[in-house]
Amino acid sequence: MSLDLSTPVLVVDDYQTMVRILRNLLKQIGFNDVDDASDGQAALEKLRARKYGLVISDWNMAPMTGYELLQHVRSDAELNSLPFIMVTAEAKTENVVAAKKAGVNNYIVKPFNAETLRTKISAVFNG
Repeated sequence: MSLDLSTPVLVVDDYQTMVRILRNLLKQIGFNDVDDASDGQAALEKLRARKYGLVISDWNMAPMTGYELLQHVRSDAELNSLPFIMVTAEAKTENVVAAKKAGVNNYIVKPFNAETLRTKISAVFNG
């Protein structure tokens, strides 16, 4: 699976400023088709309504966390192969391990820049 900049990306974060930052970073990389959802539940609804090529989700959200969203995506036959990158402000080893066990494709710790995001996305599609 190679990186296709025309692929639709879903950004999931309950903090609108972070959504804007991610949109801008994705645009710098070359992605122009970017949707967003404010929590895991809203993201699931969007994922069932449209085919996305990548999900970038925050870990800490309510009512459904990014980790719970990841678990739902991986247990859904229609979505389970969807590339999923988790974003968090906490670099707790147990969170990274839990996310890996749940099937996350990559993990980014805030703060990060466009180059870090590009590297992580490239690793998912080319690694």
